[in-house]
Amino acid sequence: MSSIGFPRAVDFPAATAEQWRRAALGVLQKTGAAGEHATLDAVDELLTTTSYDGVRSAPLHTRAEAVPETGLPGLFPFTRGGRASGSVVAGWDVRQWHADPDPKLTNEAIRADLENGATSLWLALGEGALAVEALPEALDGVYLDLVGVVLDAGGGALAAADAWFALTEGSGVAAPEISGNLGLDPLGWSARTGDRPPVELPAIAALARRCAAGYPRLRAVTVDATVYHEAGGGDAQELGCAVAAGVAYLRALTDAGIDVATAFGQLEFRYAATADQFGTIAKLRAARRVWSRVAELCGVPDAGAQRQHAVTSAAMMTARDPWVNMLRGTLACFAAGVGGADAVTVRPFDERLGLPDGFSRRIARNTQALLLEEAHVGRVVDPAGGSWYVERLTEDTAQAAWDWFTEIERAGGMATALAGGLVADRLAQTWERRAEGVAHRRDPITGVSEFPHLDERLPERLPRWPPLRRVACRGTTTRRRSSGCGTAATRTPPRPAAGPRCSWGRWDRPRRTRRGPRSPRTFSPPAASPP
Repeated sequence: MSSIGFPRAVDFPAATAEQWRRAALGVLQKTGAAGEHATLDAVDELLTTTSYDGVRSAPLHTRAEAVPETGLPGLFPFTRGGRASGSVVAGWDVRQWHADPDPKLTNEAIRADLENGATSLWLALGEGALAVEALPEALDGVYLDLVGVVLDAGGGALAAADAWFALTEGSGVAAPEISGNLGLDPLGWSARTGDRPPVELPAIAALARRCAAGYPRLRAVTVDATVYHEAGGGDAQELGCAVAAGVAYLRALTDAGIDVATAFGQLEFRYAATADQFGTIAKLRAARRVWSRVAELCGVPDAGAQRQHAVTSAAMMTARDPWVNMLRGTLACFAAGVGGADAVTVRPFDERLGLPDGFSRRIARNTQALLLEEAHVGRVVDPAGGSWYVERLTEDTAQAAWDWFTEIERAGGMATALAGGLVADRLAQTWERRAEGVAHRRDPITGVSEFPHLDERLPERLPRWPPLRRVACRGTTTRRRSSGCGTAATRTPPRPAAGPRCSWGRWDRPRRTRRGPRSPRTFSPPAASPP
């Protein structure tokens, strides 16, 4: 063994924040970013960045900052995860997405996925995707007691739910063994298409009650926040819209007589994971933090462990140089796992070109296998927890999301905010800032605005129908967008559920106690202290 002595960190003099600022100022002055007479106080302002929805990130974080209490994994406020063991035992749920309208090809793809690491399925149903009546053929040979199935039928959600129950009842599998989600999300569907939702909010209560009574591992509602992300929204805006939609569904369920804790258990949230790894990690942690606050104000803090499904962002995928999408998907998947998502879907890298082929589906599936089995990302519970930067970003994102959520509530709730254009107008502003950043190359896109291959020959894929479109912010008139992103917001109003309004107050205030038992039928949290 070598006897060479190496200096220890304790032997070095401690660096101070002033020394760092002085060194940073020298670099800024050499590059021309700071003037000759700039002071040390200008360093932080020059290096501070601001997200598209107003969350500021300082260049340096130290132990001197007051880090908020995040609790323990599996315990309120669930910032560090909804389960104490996280993904340590079996990893997160590897959820594969399927949208091919051919049931035979879909069945072959499903079998290949399940035989090679996928643990659940996400099926797109309806126009341009798999027909509802083709579900039995597509799922032929699938062990429904072992594989969770999430439906995504949009406007045909009720018909898809009926078909799903008919399929499971005829499969011979006991109801308690069936897992997944029916995918009811009328507000998200209305936001994406601009049409009045075919499923009224009170109508989802019957299916939620059926799931809660006979299918303990099956949820009825998916709060799909990716629609707001794809319309240009920032992380805090995506979270605020998700919480507002979740609260609207809670009101609908409790108005129908479902107790509050059971209503919380019927919701799953879907978020976009992007190549901004720290932003995605903080977003997922902040989402659990904010949702637990809602549960606390409703008197059921222990029911606030949010079930999360993270999907690699469709908005970050490019048709040009699609191979770079593999890198984007890997980084987003890593961030989703570190952020504590319960289920993760990696989009195939060629999704923008049409229906993905077997190779791209295999790459999407193996991306998760590598992170779980080779990198062991799931072996540590909340590995980002304790980082001063991540904790501060989590707290600031949660605060911004809560502010946006309460603004939606003051406007009358999510249904009213969608119908009146509040959500559309706010996301349109963020969309324009994003578009400007791309146009001026402040936000570089590899293969598109940076290092483009002008003579590139793109792989050929079967076309996807109908083509993606972005709904205009006012009314239901549509216009093409080169991004191919979905959207939020219309003026075609879904009818809001009739329920009591809540005085939410500040999201980070301690819960006030209230004498006497709370009625399990009432969704009316105590009024929190004003700011």
